[in-house]
Amino acid sequence: MYKVLKNSWALFLGMSFIMMAYGFQGSLLGVRAVQEEFSLTATGFLMSGYFIGYFIGAATIPNVISKVGHVRVFAAFASLASLIILIHSILIHPFIWFILRLLTGVSMVCMYTVAESWLNDRSSNKNRGSVLSIYMVILYGSIGIGMFLLNFSTPKNFQPFILVSVITSAALIPILLTKKKPPTFKKITAMSLNELYKSSPFGIVSSFFYGTIQSALFTLLAVYATSMNFTIFEISIVTFLLAISGAIAQFPVGKISDFYDRRKVIIASTFGAAIFAVFTIFVSGQMYLPDGLATSKTWFYIFFIFFSFCSLPMFSLILAHTNDYITKDKFVAAGAGLQFVFGLGAISGPFLCSIFMDIVGSNGFFIFLFFFHFLIGIFGIYRMRIRPTIENPDSQFVAMPQTITPAGIELNPTTEPIEEPIKEEN
Repeated sequence: MYKVLKNSWALFLGMSFIMMAYGFQGSLLGVRAVQEEFSLTATGFLMSGYFIGYFIGAATIPNVISKVGHVRVFAAFASLASLIILIHSILIHPFIWFILRLLTGVSMVCMYTVAESWLNDRSSNKNRGSVLSIYMVILYGSIGIGMFLLNFSTPKNFQPFILVSVITSAALIPILLTKKKPPTFKKITAMSLNELYKSSPFGIVSSFFYGTIQSALFTLLAVYATSMNFTIFEISIVTFLLAISGAIAQFPVGKISDFYDRRKVIIASTFGAAIFAVFTIFVSGQMYLPDGLATSKTWFYIFFIFFSFCSLPMFSLILAHTNDYITKDKFVAAGAGLQFVFGLGAISGPFLCSIFMDIVGSNGFFIFLFFFHFLIGIFGIYRMRIRPTIENPDSQFVAMPQTITPAGIELNPTTEPIEEPIKEEN
């Protein structure tokens, strides 16, 4: 562990700054959009821009990195991300923010790709699991810390936007000063969607639905909390709980899935998330009753923690389930394919969720989450009836963030290269 930190501290420190700014920015823009009285549909539309940019960047950035190099690309797109957040505070309009969010998505996937390919290059088969675990903790921990920065100043002021820019720019310092030689970048080709679907229909369908859930959850949670009259501090608590409880849940849920039928664990997790979404709706309705009848927001926090605990490990579960049905040499390609499908779902998530909220009110947010979690569970039950479970000794659960790129998926120790047999000379 010490050796991993010693060799990669600059990357970890740089990414911690990036994720701190990312967590802060997401909540900041959500609250500011409500304060500017953007319609819910407009807010969902502009938030979807991030995932469109992420999707575009994931397809184009590998070629840019191959031509220009890791350090220059990281520096260029980190600078772009730092500049973009400042423009948010100057040009306040939903369509302009949509374009800016799109550019932020391109910038973020670029920085993820650079960092994860660099970490993968510095990892050996013996320490890949440790590197990925540290990376996971840093990502979720930094996002959680960043969400508390919402208390720095009111989102109506320009100071929070400047702070996001400063934190993003600070990420450049350790990355650019590292003495380590940049890795040789290799582009990873995903499996075709047809081949991936034939291998695991449940994997590809649930990944698409889960993309809609996660994108809406992370981009519109602050919007929901603001519309429910939460204070800035309470909003930061809710968003912090989302990041931290999701990170903590990865390992116990993953271990259970290695001992029991993985599809049953996915179905139990998704139905659990759906149930706690309903409980959260019920409790949120009780919070604003007259004095003496109202319930404490503590119950809202508790049920939301349980929701996050059930929901956030699901991408890793879906990836491990898909790997159960393919050979080890296709693990990375399948992961890249699932990430592609996840991205397709993520593009529509915020916009669709905002429509739910527009029709039924703020709690349309949790109705949306309930609906898509329920769909995953129903399809999972259907698939279990027509296809038997397969035990694949090469496949195991490995906790991964939803933002992982194909380069990051290679950090999974189960994807280590299969050595070719040595031919004996006659």
